Amino acid sequence: MRANKKIMTGAAPGGRHGVSAIGLMTCGGALWFAAIAPAAAVETKASYPNMAPVGQYRIVSRSEEIALARSAAPASIANGADVMVLGDGGYETAAKGKNGFVCVVERSWGASFNADEFWNPRIRAPICFNPAAARSVLADYLQRTRWVLTGVSRSAMTARTKAALAASTLPAPQPGAMCYMMSKQGYLSDADGHWHPHLMFFLAHTDGATWGADLEGSPVITIQDDVEPLTTFLVPVAKWSDGTLAVMEMH
Repeated sequence: MRANKKIMTGAAPGGRHGVSAIGLMTCGGALWFAAIAPAAAVETKASYPNMAPVGQYRIVSRSEEIALARSAAPASIANGADVMVLGDGGYETAAKGKNGFVCVVERSWGASFNADEFWNPRIRAPICFNPAAARSVLADYLQRTRWVLTGVSRSAMTARTKAALAASTLPAPQPGAMCYMMSKQGYLSDADGHWHPHLMFFLAHTDGATWGADLEGSPVITIQDDVEPLTTFLVPVAKWSDGTLAVMEMH
């Protein structure tokens, strides 16, 4: 890290898995990286009140989706991971790995239920879960995808999730659950494109302050889910998954 590039502003991805924007943020002392336009530069806010035709969420080429999913993490991790792609009834394993990681391209419904871009068909969020997250956090997203593809409404999905929470059948993040989101090719929101390369750590609901998150000079950002008792910590990193620096000058 170069000391003369210490501060950046930008909209942090604020969904459950980081696929929708939350307001403008500044993190002193942290390097936030990406060649993106700030949210203020978006003149007209698009509206996505309903699900688009399912074909708009698909990636036509299976090989292209596999490559995009693997771009979430450095090749030393992604090349040994399972890769899942979106099929007719949900995600399907398209490539088997051997290190326990699972890489997917999440769609817009991976965001919090109240996210403005919950149905944005442009969202493509490459993400690579470590084994603990693949066994717990990923399962919830895969279930939600099956609901989406069978026509379950957002309000009904919210109700089902709350019911599962009340019945204690919703899987909690396993200890050590985390993921990589370091792709240059991702599209996380209309305001921010691929945002910044970062890592995410998943925990049952906890106070971010006990982790030093969101404090002046801290590189750790906290996201609290609006329905599930889930806390996600985002930690920006200095390079994209291909090893290139991703530094953005302050304006």
